[in-house]
Amino acid sequence: MIWRDWLKQWKMTKLQLNPPFLNVELKIANADKDAAWEMYIELLTRITTQTLDPKDGDEKTALDSIYKLFEITREIIKRHGRDSLEFTKLAIVVLNQIIRPFTARWHKPSVSGAFSDSVQRDLFRKELAELQIDLRRYTGMLGYMAGVETDLLLLEQAETTDTDVANH
Repeated sequence: MIWRDWLKQWKMTKLQLNPPFLNVELKIANADKDAAWEMYIELLTRITTQTLDPKDGDEKTALDSIYKLFEITREIIKRHGRDSLEFTKLAIVVLNQIIRPFTARWHKPSVSGAFSDSVQRDLFRKELAELQIDLRRYTGMLGYMAGVETDLLLLEQAETTDTDVANH
């Protein structure tokens, strides 16, 4: 499978990649599988994929958890090295094009006390829910890359707002 088809299959075509790269064959090595598994578990167990009920949670804690994905991803990439090139390609693009805009957008308001304002909290939660759609897709892609037979993201979700995750 080539990258273009794989991204289309997961409805992640919004990722901006150089056209020649999109036609390169996706070759998943064991190191990719191991790295993808580690990141898959991180995403499954964070607010990145879990619904934040309006009456529960804390916006600053949620933002910090998402921001921590930069450090976690860097550590996974360093640990698995050049042998995890396919994972690295995907992870870096997701960090820079999906996660970074969200964390950059909310960093200054967060440190300026915006989360004490209910309107800002509601806006953050709305944008978080939108981010989670892409992060659930990313999690599904990582599960596929890791060779997970049953998407663990679907274990707890009786009803999902993003049925595309299940239809990869």
